[in-house]
Amino acid sequence: MKIRTIIAASYVVLAIVTASSASAHDSEGETVTRNFDAVVPNIPGKSMIVVEVDYAPSAASPPHTHAKSAFIYAYVIKGAIESKVNDGETRVYRTGESWSEPPGATHSISRNASKTEPAKLLAVFVLDTNDKALTTPIE
Repeated sequence: MKIRTIIAASYVVLAIVTASSASAHDSEGETVTRNFDAVVPNIPGKSMIVVEVDYAPSAASPPHTHAKSAFIYAYVIKGAIESKVNDGETRVYRTGESWSEPPGATHSISRNASKTEPAKLLAVFVLDTNDKALTTPIE
């Protein structure tokens, strides 16, 4: 029993340490912070990664794709985010609204819809554990 407690405590410490680290800025006016990164214990080969994306007024992410295995749930924490995924419509999501993105999606538009107020979204990735690059710019 003690070894299980030690292993569980180790996972908790790892999650806390990982959650406190921030990643590099993806583009000017956009900050991406990794909040959570863990292997999903009951789904072999899968992980969950959660990031916060902060946008300054008028800031945008460059067009990009996500990991081929990633299913993504995005939730607007603050402000308004304009988004277009694959061939879907361009839409503005406001605080409390959400959308999902299928594996291998192309995200051609992702930006703060406001020229005066900041915006923030939370993105939850469920993906293959060996997929390391969450986002790849489209050239």
